[in-house]
Amino acid sequence: MADIDALTRLIEPEAKAEGLALVRVKMIGGTSDPTLQVMAEHPDTRQLTLEDCSTLSRRLSDLLDRLEEEGRDPIEGAYRLEVSSPGIDRPLTRLADFDDWKGFEARINLAEKLEGRKVLTGNLLGTDGDQIRIDVPKAGEMKIPFSAVQSAKLVMTDKLIAATAPLDAEGADSIQVEGQD
Repeated sequence: MADIDALTRLIEPEAKAEGLALVRVKMIGGTSDPTLQVMAEHPDTRQLTLEDCSTLSRRLSDLLDRLEEEGRDPIEGAYRLEVSSPGIDRPLTRLADFDDWKGFEARINLAEKLEGRKVLTGNLLGTDGDQIRIDVPKAGEMKIPFSAVQSAKLVMTDKLIAATAPLDAEGADSIQVEGQD
């Protein structure tokens, strides 16, 4: 399988060159359908347009093809490349994400139990150093070391939907095929 840290080091400068912040690099689909999933966003809007996805996808495809031609392919075997926005119920992968989404509900899966819990759901209160602060119903405020987080994501709520409305919904209700008018 691919070295995600090495892939991230290759992909992050390409995303930055397009003015994007890399959110996550992950291999999904197992051996039957390996897919390199790249999530990125504009740092100021936290959104990504279809054009952004297309541009970054072409840029990454060119890079990965060039590395393969040089005999330095970072991914063994065939795979698909998927470039997307993080979506509404986005993964929280960077410590700063927990400050950026303060006040919103999140679900945090821990690598090991903390105070008898492996999954915490509640409102994010931000961070304190390398600790994530979350208000968990019936437990109150809890502090979790960022290093203890296995995965985390926002929970779909009306508040989140309202806060992440698209900046521009033009074309969202139609299908456009290149080369056809």
